[in-house]
Amino acid sequence: MPKLFSIHGYGIYFWSQENNEPIHVHVGKGFPSKNDTKLWLTADGGCIIANNNGKIPTHDLNEIMQIVSAQFFLICAKWKEHFKVDTIEFYC
Repeated sequence: MPKLFSIHGYGIYFWSQENNEPIHVHVGKGFPSKNDTKLWLTADGGCIIANNNGKIPTHDLNEIMQIVSAQFFLICAKWKEHFKVDTIEFYC
């Protein structure tokens, strides 16, 4: 699971072998888990919550979402590089 960056102790990463889904990141503390929070990136440069299985507090999650949105172009570039794709599918 390639880690992209950290925000207040939360790792932002891709879960390998999920390139059959629209672009998204996972967010969690400690070792990456399938139960971590998942954020879909949107075509307009934002992100939305797919699930908050990691039970990240609302205040922290809102801040994380703002930073993920601010890093939209970096995340897209890393998605293309990691999954070796030329185009990106967005959730919406």
